[in-house]
Amino acid sequence: MTFRRRPVLAAEGVGEIEPTAWSEVPRGRLAFLGKWRNPIGLVGAGIVGFNIFVAIFGPYIWRIDPDEQAAERLLPPSWAHPFGTDELGRDTLARVIHGAQVSLQVGAISVGIAFCAGLLIGLFSGYYRGLADAVLMRLVDMMFALPALVLAIVIAGLLGPTRTNAMIAIGIVITPAFARVVRGAVLEVMGFPYVESARALGASGFRIMARHLLPNIGAPLIVLVTTYLGTAILSEAALSFLGLGTQPPEASWGGMLNTARAYVDLYPWLSIFPGAAIMLVVLGFNFLGDGLRDILDPRLGPVVGEVAGAGPVKK
Repeated sequence: MTFRRRPVLAAEGVGEIEPTAWSEVPRGRLAFLGKWRNPIGLVGAGIVGFNIFVAIFGPYIWRIDPDEQAAERLLPPSWAHPFGTDELGRDTLARVIHGAQVSLQVGAISVGIAFCAGLLIGLFSGYYRGLADAVLMRLVDMMFALPALVLAIVIAGLLGPTRTNAMIAIGIVITPAFARVVRGAVLEVMGFPYVESARALGASGFRIMARHLLPNIGAPLIVLVTTYLGTAILSEAALSFLGLGTQPPEASWGGMLNTARAYVDLYPWLSIFPGAAIMLVVLGFNFLGDGLRDILDPRLGPVVGEVAGAGPVKK
């Protein structure tokens, strides 16, 4: 039960409180939570939040240096080393925590590169159309025709095997997806009456893009960012596994899996923990993107038998 104040007559006494059922409380304050119709989105948000927490506060909670050879080699999981130790006696838990920092950094920067480049290409192509649209989209189609991982390997190999070059390669590879989504959203918004009115009133192209296009294409971009964060983390792990990403002795999940190949039969924990970390984080971002799509996509209305914001219809 909750309580709300209602207007009362003078004879009833000023300030009387009337109990009200929870179902009668206005739902405006809970509208946001009500839009999470897909509980998988909440699971994804929890996984992503936990990963961010580990990356930020993990080194302060587990203070062992990830590069310090402070124990015996290939120790199994124990209280002193919950994830065991690797082939050089380094604590695996500390290295997994450091790998979380690496994965978030690579994901944020590479997706940021793709976001900025794809936004510019998609806006320019969708707004001006014509020859510019044809040329840019054919370039995008050519990049889509190449396998993404192979293209990332080629770019990272040409630039050099470092984490910075891996982030650049991943950003270039996923740029076409952002460009295509932005172009489609821009073409849809360009047909709305308020955009036609702004053009008829003589508004400049920059003003139309800034005031009318960008605010109305944000929803699909947010969903795309969350989805491709997981893709970027997985791509960085693949490049590091091949020796083209984060270089040893710095810890990264892909590099740890590469090292664990030689010991997977006798010491499986060396590959289980970094592999599980990659799987959980990628699943978390994918689940979060699915949940955000339910919230931000206006074409996904309430389920059958419900009224938006009012719950199931009562007979």
